[in-house]
Amino acid sequence: MQFISENNFAALIGTSNATAQKWAEKGVFPSQTQNGVKGFYLEELDSVPEVNAMLNSRWNEEWNIIPLRKYTSVELFAGGGGLALGMSLAGFNHVLLNEFDKAACETLRQNRPDWNIIEDDVRNIDFTPLRNKVDFLSGGFPCQAFSYAGKQGGFNDTRGTLFFELARAVKEINPKVFMCENVKGLTSHDNGRTFSTIKNTIAELNYTLVEPRVLKAIMYQVPQKRERLILIAIRNDLAEKVQFHWPSPYSRVLTLREALYKSVIFDTDVPNSEGVKYPPKKKNVLKLVPQGGNWRNLPEDVAKEYMGGSWLLGGGKTGMARRLSLDEPSLTLTCSPCQKQTERCHPLETRPLTVREYARVQTFPDKWLFTGTISDKYKQIGNAVPVNLAWAVGRSLIRLFNDIQEVEPSTTYNCSEAVKQICDKVRSLTVHTP
Repeated sequence: MQFISENNFAALIGTSNATAQKWAEKGVFPSQTQNGVKGFYLEELDSVPEVNAMLNSRWNEEWNIIPLRKYTSVELFAGGGGLALGMSLAGFNHVLLNEFDKAACETLRQNRPDWNIIEDDVRNIDFTPLRNKVDFLSGGFPCQAFSYAGKQGGFNDTRGTLFFELARAVKEINPKVFMCENVKGLTSHDNGRTFSTIKNTIAELNYTLVEPRVLKAIMYQVPQKRERLILIAIRNDLAEKVQFHWPSPYSRVLTLREALYKSVIFDTDVPNSEGVKYPPKKKNVLKLVPQGGNWRNLPEDVAKEYMGGSWLLGGGKTGMARRLSLDEPSLTLTCSPCQKQTERCHPLETRPLTVREYARVQTFPDKWLFTGTISDKYKQIGNAVPVNLAWAVGRSLIRLFNDIQEVEPSTTYNCSEAVKQICDKVRSLTVHTP
């Protein structure tokens, strides 16, 4: 019987620790205790969809999926490389990546000198030389406001947003499949009108949208409570001939312990690296917080002084003075490891996570190095798609492309000349820009 703690069960299904504890107390699910920790046996939770999926997982089978031929891809908004690396590990061959941030581009170049990186605003790139030559396009477009989107619906309402640039790239390249990812809140933004506009745009591009899903990273060998909305669209001429299958989850929930020490995902303990420090006053406060605790564990007078005006606000405020626990997945990482409202204190030491620890929570391999200032590094990691989540989705996409290859055989195009044309044009625009 496989044991899962109350807290990790709560993380798996997206509820609070308190709710999971109440379920155990009321006998909603049979409560168990293992090594002094309260929890449940997974086999006794098989009525819960997330648990049932884990118990019947085909993770090991999907791990062995290999491409029938070399599938080419383009990635926009590549950032520090989480999505690009995961897709590459799955079997995609990136012919072109675009990113605007200088430090992120240097990170990509340092780790993959053979990748073609265009460091420029995506608005300056003409993708038409790649038309009908690339199999797959992906990108996590920045979560900028769509305040005006959705009034009419469709392609015109997305103009001016970076989603439009991704849509334009799809229109110009005409890949067989494209994928975009974003925060789960995108579906409810502007009372759903933003998401409706995005779906209308995809339809106007002559693509069929697979029913979107919010994937929980902890189900895909990522020791972090992170969720991402995944959109996958198949070109209309292929959509009725194939079916996309979402990736199976891993067989258990990984914890922060498995990020920081030798585990199923890392061969060694986390190496030493640089990291920011707390100022003395903040450090003295956080010293009082136990593993998995927050401001509620502080003496009332200390909590009031530390929280200031937040003390009077409603809500749980559980991100304040928060110390992570080794025996739970990490909370979702942000672009800064020590923001007051989203504290992520090390479980054993009174300090923020280091750069390498941050990267491990996002399942970047230790050999993947980040460039720029320390702030740049945290930002690149915090913004990334967890590598193992991207890898799992990538394997499912490779299976989809294998199915396409079976019903509509095609060859791999050499995109070198097309990429050169694109790069030369971008350079010429840069040279002539005053």
